[in-house]
Amino acid sequence: MPGDRPDRIAKALTSGADVVSIDLEDAVAPSHKAVARAGLADVFAEWHGIPAVQVRINGRGSDWHEEDIAAVAELPRLVAVRIPKATTADDVRAITQSLPGREVHALIESALGAENAFEIARSGVTSVGLGEADLRSQLGLPAGPDGDPGLDWPRTRIVYAAAAAGLPPPLMSVYPHVRDLDGLRASCAAGRRIGFFGRAAIHPGQLATIQEAFTPSAADVDRARETLKLLAGAESDRTGTATLSDGSFLDVAMLRAALRTVAIAELSGTERPQVVD
Repeated sequence: MPGDRPDRIAKALTSGADVVSIDLEDAVAPSHKAVARAGLADVFAEWHGIPAVQVRINGRGSDWHEEDIAAVAELPRLVAVRIPKATTADDVRAITQSLPGREVHALIESALGAENAFEIARSGVTSVGLGEADLRSQLGLPAGPDGDPGLDWPRTRIVYAAAAAGLPPPLMSVYPHVRDLDGLRASCAAGRRIGFFGRAAIHPGQLATIQEAFTPSAADVDRARETLKLLAGAESDRTGTATLSDGSFLDVAMLRAALRTVAIAELSGTERPQVVD
């Protein structure tokens, strides 16, 4: 939400989103930067940590960066900071040192940032993500699906960098066509297939579709529970392998994926917690 629109921020905080991002950067005109910063304290006057909130500051080297850092430093420690246009690990370290003890999320939006994704991912951030609008522009890619092939590599790069650095799977970039929920659903499915988990939204009307797309199906959960049960038995037999009812071969390397599927289902409220015997 634009930082100079407190009315929209208030609605976003009750929208059901897991995280609300308050933008001091691209969504705020230069003449309104000071107004947006000044209004941050009021936003958090009645906030008690739910939902999670990130403040996207202006990038290092911009005219507004230092003032943004100072403003965020005065906010509750639970408020995270989002770095736009992260291109090097040094960009990140300078901000983490200025805001110690605060979660920092890096948004990679350039070819150089994509090349340095792993170094950025292991520089002390809580997560990395891809900002595709600026990247499309830099690469000269068409808008929409026609330009997606040019983003295949940076999308995969971000997923691998996060995993290699021990970070959670990254969120997908926003889907700009607010009313095209079928297109959003298909895009989320494609992102999930390459390792993304979750997505940024620019309108509350997109949330249900995004949440549905990244929530495991009942069949996924049943398969994961069967996997956990069979592997538990295999471990006790010291074989380390098992076979699902559909004939699929299993080994202990598949344990992490099954645990993750069950955990996501339980957190989403679609499944009751169960104990695997």
